Amino acid sequence: MSKPTIDDYLDNGIYGQKQTKPDERRKFLGSLRERIVIALTQSQVREKGVYKEVQESLKKHPEAKLLLNGNMSYSFLSKYIKLADTYHVSFSMVTNKEIETDIGLVLAYDHAIDKEEIYVKKKNEKNSEAETKQKPKKSLFSSIKKKLF
Repeated sequence: MSKPTIDDYLDNGIYGQKQTKPDERRKFLGSLRERIVIALTQSQVREKGVYKEVQESLKKHPEAKLLLNGNMSYSFLSKYIKLADTYHVSFSMVTNKEIETDIGLVLAYDHAIDKEEIYVKKKNEKNSEAETKQKPKKSLFSSIKKKLF
């Protein structure tokens, strides 16, 4: 590999250092998808209480870093900051005023782990899925038969 030229230094000074997958980094608060253990959307972070999946992930991965969306109100983020402090996980507030992302929280490593499912389902989605599994759906024929007899 050749030595950097003066033009390379000027380009870095003007445009910043070249990054791999800049769109992905903007979306995931400076991290890459392949490094993420768990992610929450902004609406999930705003919900009351803490997601137990995040709590368990913080317990299992103390060497990971918690990245929080700095564009959100501190009142929503404070519960996760306290949780990170409890499990001795370092955290960082990531603020980028130019880019809007729907991600509110990310627990990520500085190397790839390639976890298949990083998103947590919303609490109300979990409840509705549990209800539909518990109640067997009746067929059209059985409901007609019940009305006739």
